[in-house]
Amino acid sequence: MKKHILLTAILASSFAMQSQNKIITITNSLSVDREFETVELSKKSLGLPASAKLENYAVKEVGSNTFLTTQSIDNDGDAIIDVVLFQPKIKASSHKDFEVVVAENPSKQTTISCYSRFVPERTDDYAWENNKVAFRTYGPVAQKMVEENIAGGTLTSGIDAWLKRVEYPIINKWYEKATNGTGTYHKDTGEGLDNFHVGDSRGVGGIAVKVDNKYYFSKNFISWKTITTGPIRTSFILTYANWDAKGNKITESKLISLDYGSYLSRFEINITGTKSVAAGITLHDKKGTTGTNLKEGWLSYWEPIDDSEIGTGIVAPKNTLTSFDNHITTEKDLSNLYGNIEVKNNKAIYYVGFGWKKGSPFQNQKEWETYLNDFAKKINTPLVVKVKK
Repeated sequence: MKKHILLTAILASSFAMQSQNKIITITNSLSVDREFETVELSKKSLGLPASAKLENYAVKEVGSNTFLTTQSIDNDGDAIIDVVLFQPKIKASSHKDFEVVVAENPSKQTTISCYSRFVPERTDDYAWENNKVAFRTYGPVAQKMVEENIAGGTLTSGIDAWLKRVEYPIINKWYEKATNGTGTYHKDTGEGLDNFHVGDSRGVGGIAVKVDNKYYFSKNFISWKTITTGPIRTSFILTYANWDAKGNKITESKLISLDYGSYLSRFEINITGTKSVAAGITLHDKKGTTGTNLKEGWLSYWEPIDDSEIGTGIVAPKNTLTSFDNHITTEKDLSNLYGNIEVKNNKAIYYVGFGWKKGSPFQNQKEWETYLNDFAKKINTPLVVKVKK
C-alpha cells in the first residue's frame, strides 16, 4: 500500500509539472530578421497559477534540446520573481515555437553582460553598460562638491557616454585603474575611452521642461536602486530632488534599463508637474549634422569626436514624439537637440544611446539613422507571443 501511495504521488507530481509546461509561438510580422529583442514572460501571460515559481522555468526551442539564455527578475522588490526574459531569433515574416518548461537550464549563462552599479569610489557616479555601450550619471556628493567649491565635483543631470569598443564589461576595470592610479579612462588603450563632454548639457538623454521658451532641469540624482543585472538586462531607478520650472513644481524619477545587444537604453520617466518632457542630446560645438523623423519617432545627431565620429539618437514610441527643437545658443553646453515627448499617466518613455564609429558597425550618419529607423519599427511592432492551449 505504501509503495502504491508513493507511486501515485510521484505520478501526480510529474503530471503537475508537465501541466505547467507551456508551448508559446513567437511571431515576427516585419519583413526583417530579428534578434537582440527581449521577450518578457510573466505568470499571467503564461497562464500559470500564483504558486508557480518563474525562476524554476527554462526556455528551449521546440523539437530540439537547445535552451536559450534566460534571466529572472523581481521588478518590485517583493522577493517574488515577476518576469523571465529571453531573446529569440526570428526570421522575417515568420514564427517559431518555444517550450517553457519546469527545468534547470543546462546551458544557463552566468556571465554578467548587462551590468550597473553605484560607484562610491569615484565620488558617487551611477554607471551602466552592456556588450555594446556604456553610460554614467552623477550623484549628490558630486553636486555638493561643486556647490562648496571642492575640486573634482560634477553638477549635472545629463547622461555621459562611455565609448567602449569591446564586448566584455569595462566599468569596474576603468574605475579601478582610475582610482588606484594605474591608468585613466580618458585615454584609449584599446578598449575605448570617456571623451564625451556633458557639462550642463543633456548629454545622451537627460530631460528638461520648457516654460516660456526657456529650458529647466533637475540637479544630480539624490538616490538610486539597482533592480537587476544579468546576461540580458540591467535596470535601476534614479530619484531626483523636487525642482522648479518657473513656478511649476516638478517631481522626477527615472527607471532606466539596458538590454543585451542594444545601443539604446530605455528611459521611463516618472514625472509630475508637466504635460511633456524634452529629452535632449547635446550638440557640443555644433559641428555635427542633425536628422529628424517625427513620423517614425526618432531624432539623431552625427558629429566628429577627436579622431573619430559618433552618432547619438532618441527613439520614442509611436505618436509620442510630438515635435523637436534644434536649440542653438551661445551659452556654454546648453545647445541641445530636444525631442518633446508626451507625458501620459505621469510617465514618458523613450530610448536613447549612441554608436561610436570605432566601436560599432555604424560608419556614417546614414547607417546610424537606419539603425534608429529600424529600432523604431521594432518597438512599434513588437514580437507577438501567444500561448498554445
